[in-house]
Amino acid sequence: MNNVTNDIIYIGVNDHQIDLFEGQYDVPNGMAYNSYVILDEQIAVFDTVDANFTEQWLGNLREALGDRKPDYLIVQHMEPDHSANILNFIKEFPDAKIVGNAKTFAMMQGFFEGLDLGDRKVTVTDGGTLDLGKHKLTFVFAPMVHWPEVMFTYDSTDKVLFSADAFGKFGALDAEEDWACEARRYYFGIVGKYGVQVQAVLKKAAALDIQTICPLHGPVLKEDLGYYLGLYNTWSSYGVESEGVMIAYTSVYGNTKKAAEILRDKLTEKGCPKVVFCDLAREDMAEAVEDAFRYGKLVLATTTYNAEIFPFMKHFIGDLVERNYQNRTIGLIENGSWAPMAAKVMKSMFEKSKNITWLDTTVTIKSGVKAANIAQLDAMADELLK
Repeated sequence: MNNVTNDIIYIGVNDHQIDLFEGQYDVPNGMAYNSYVILDEQIAVFDTVDANFTEQWLGNLREALGDRKPDYLIVQHMEPDHSANILNFIKEFPDAKIVGNAKTFAMMQGFFEGLDLGDRKVTVTDGGTLDLGKHKLTFVFAPMVHWPEVMFTYDSTDKVLFSADAFGKFGALDAEEDWACEARRYYFGIVGKYGVQVQAVLKKAAALDIQTICPLHGPVLKEDLGYYLGLYNTWSSYGVESEGVMIAYTSVYGNTKKAAEILRDKLTEKGCPKVVFCDLAREDMAEAVEDAFRYGKLVLATTTYNAEIFPFMKHFIGDLVERNYQNRTIGLIENGSWAPMAAKVMKSMFEKSKNITWLDTTVTIKSGVKAANIAQLDAMADELLK
């Protein structure tokens, strides 16, 4: 346990047992489930933790409380990695009130059938307040960041924003790793579709004097908050974070890979600031999605397969489109031994994506890369570097 401020104590847990977060994201450095307590005239607890850590979390909470009892459990997010211990909290502290919004309590019935809170239920509205004594809390609704019931809480006394899943990242707190890399992968994997909603809540947050951000995953953020807010603004507005080109390919016998390699080498020779080269069959798909959103230009290279495209490419484009991929330049390289269809299929998959600029050059390979293809790849490199 450690103090966030004099009165705010961290009581979360690290999970190194987990292999896949949300059943799909590889987390080699584990995961943190954060929970916090404000010790004041009245005591408020912020969120619980995953079901596998009940005793550790309750132990942390009891240690923070000493001989006192909590007055409130504030439920900012009902996803089970944060809400699983609501019932255990209710049993342990029968006098404490449960704070949430109307959507929170509707969702609570889904997870805990027949739960009757009676007069222990405190339903708050957007902009509503809770006075703990010295600490004054304001609730900031953040619908679809990334569930409908999500709310942030702002403590105007210590100037702390409790930000639910926003500003979270993969990785346990005892893992030494760069924040942006795993926060970006977390953001685009989990929140990426909801950029409009994130922008709306960032506008609300801009009106607050924030000196500390307490998310439900990842470290408490105190230094250089402009850096984190700036990245979130870029990500949620689908802006370009880094100049460069991502080449994402699939290849059956190496011919499509060869074309992708030629393009990579030409871009590097011509001074492209960054070229990301990604084999979609072998790279972590969430890493590939993160890179596609990070850079402003994307080249997709794949084979025609069953009159469609290779499965890993189909999966990748599906993930991008589902997350509202937009404001990007895309080039296409296709391969087909008798009826190349891949470019047409790839392009059609982006028809609902906004502000996509297609390169004039599309490279069509029939089986092996030939001299004419190398000239096309040279033209594509020039077009990408314009």
